[in-house]
Amino acid sequence: MIDLHCHSTASDGEYSPKELVALAIEKNISVLALTDHDTFDGIDEGKNSATNSDLIFIPGIELNIERTRGEFHLLGLGIKEPSTSLIKICKNLQAGRLSRNQQIIEKMEQDGFPVSYDELIEKFSIPTLGRPHIAAYLVEKKIVKKRQLAFDKYLGKGRPYYVDRSSANLYDAIYAIKDSGAVPVLAHPLSLYVSWGKMEETLSELKEAGIEGLEAWHPGTKVGEAMRLEELAKKLGFFVTAGSDFHGPNVRADRKLGHTTGNRKIDDKFYFEELLPNLEKSN
Repeated sequence: MIDLHCHSTASDGEYSPKELVALAIEKNISVLALTDHDTFDGIDEGKNSATNSDLIFIPGIELNIERTRGEFHLLGLGIKEPSTSLIKICKNLQAGRLSRNQQIIEKMEQDGFPVSYDELIEKFSIPTLGRPHIAAYLVEKKIVKKRQLAFDKYLGKGRPYYVDRSSANLYDAIYAIKDSGAVPVLAHPLSLYVSWGKMEETLSELKEAGIEGLEAWHPGTKVGEAMRLEELAKKLGFFVTAGSDFHGPNVRADRKLGHTTGNRKIDDKFYFEELLPNLEKSN
């Protein structure tokens, strides 16, 4: 069992990189990729924690990419050393997060909610602070009972305090990932909000742009959809990955480390037969 997509406290996860590695070892996971949003700050801790174990630790990242419709996330798997270009993108995305958080809290303050930006950043002093942290803050302030309610009522797209997040240019992100010794993988393709009738054309364009892998197996898809995505990926020349997108039980209780859609254990083949050969090619 493996997992090629998960998050730690370096971004919006519940477990520190060290705790995440310990959990993976406890669950008999053989390969773990840490893919925090817009940061590689947790990589060293994760890598060091896995050193004296049999766990294969994959340094990674998940970047938000410009798109007018849906959500476009790009994984970078197998980072050897963050390049200057990747560092620049992360700094820009983190600055955008800062501005977004301020706008959200200011809008809520103006509407009479007992919230404060200074109080928020005192509680969460990380550069990748985002909506999940604001949701936790709203629970603590007793404005909502659960984090998901914060998204459903206030923070989700179309809700009164939603603010668009900053994003990176696709070609810049692909270059930065490859320049860091990693391979670019399209995360949860159905989040692009592309119809099945246009999916092949869209994925073909992304393959031509330089994306090499496709995360066909993700909890946000149904099993039949994942099979269909895997078949399409093979047809277009992508390698295929699978992940849990694990954040922790208090963030997303429905997602379990080492498991993907349909609560299926993630097969080792997605690393040894799919990702690994492509990482070796990038060396």
